[in-house]
Amino acid sequence: MLRSQWVEISAGSLARNLAGIRGLMSRDALLVAVVKANAYGHGVDQVAPVAAAHADWLAVHSAEEARHLRQLGLKAPILIMGFVAPDELRDLDREVHVTVSSPEVLGWLGDYRRRTGIGLPVHLKVETGTNRQGVAIGELGGLVRTASKKDLEVVGLASHFANIEDTLEHDFARQQLESFRRALVEVEGALGHAPQFVHASCSAAALLFRETDFSMVRVGISMYGHWPSRETQLSWILEHGRDGLPLRPVLSWKSVVGQLKDVRQGETVGYGRSWTARRSTRLAVLPVGYSDGYSRALGNRSLVIIRGSRAPVVGRVCMNIMMVDVTDIPGVVVGDEVVLIGRQEDAAVTAEELAGLSGTINYELLARISPSVPRLLVD
Repeated sequence: MLRSQWVEISAGSLARNLAGIRGLMSRDALLVAVVKANAYGHGVDQVAPVAAAHADWLAVHSAEEARHLRQLGLKAPILIMGFVAPDELRDLDREVHVTVSSPEVLGWLGDYRRRTGIGLPVHLKVETGTNRQGVAIGELGGLVRTASKKDLEVVGLASHFANIEDTLEHDFARQQLESFRRALVEVEGALGHAPQFVHASCSAAALLFRETDFSMVRVGISMYGHWPSRETQLSWILEHGRDGLPLRPVLSWKSVVGQLKDVRQGETVGYGRSWTARRSTRLAVLPVGYSDGYSRALGNRSLVIIRGSRAPVVGRVCMNIMMVDVTDIPGVVVGDEVVLIGRQEDAAVTAEELAGLSGTINYELLARISPSVPRLLVD
């Protein structure tokens, strides 16, 4: 079936990435696959069932995302990592754990407990230096007592690193780790025992620092086959004296040639006339644009792959259309496959390459691929 554009998700690459990460982890730690934000743009309907088969837990941002996983028929424990408002607390089962950063959320969870009889397990999130979600160490004891009064069980303690990806110097991350250990002592004292689930890792920590494993390891971008940053990959090389793990990108984004047209030397292309033909030029018009997630910033900068060759994007990327120069690629016809992200024959365009050209990071570039673009599970 010929489509205007689609995303291919490699089940095999996802499984291999998760297996490789698990092979690094401490033996007793649980592997948590983060599938928030439509599985980092990859398509949660396609990714989550594969991730659930190769990880121990799934993690999402919102209650709505947790409900969606249950609608998919997935029974794995779920960790909600983001803020949950009172009106969003419905149809959640006892295997859905909630990250709590304020007494207000505990109050809403207590109300849900009274209405439904379901006490959702609580993971307290402590502030260790990111200054985002999280409560001060000194507030943890009070939250444990508040949870007990509301017949809620605190089963976990969590935090998150501020600067473990974008640097080769990890002193601040180590300071955060020490703060987290102090927080763990506080919670143990308030509970009278250690919480069952202790977790602070992200992909970079999971790849580089075994001391952050604790009892759960959360991984996001790395399970999708991407290093969190070039610095993380270099840190691995400096530590291990070789290149990184064979992480394989899970996502390929493809389109087709929708039209071919000839432009005379001196004519301009697209809005703003931002590109001028310096020779007689053959253009391929593609049915994809910034509404689909292909950044407008990539106009006149990026490349796509057609018939195994890289072709430059010319003119501005439009809402639903973009143009590429195929003058030097013989035999291009309407309907030819175009690779926006991925590999074709010996040529490749990576998410990291496009992110660099558009002034962002691979996370954002992938997450912004529109959910309306069909996702197809392959191999």
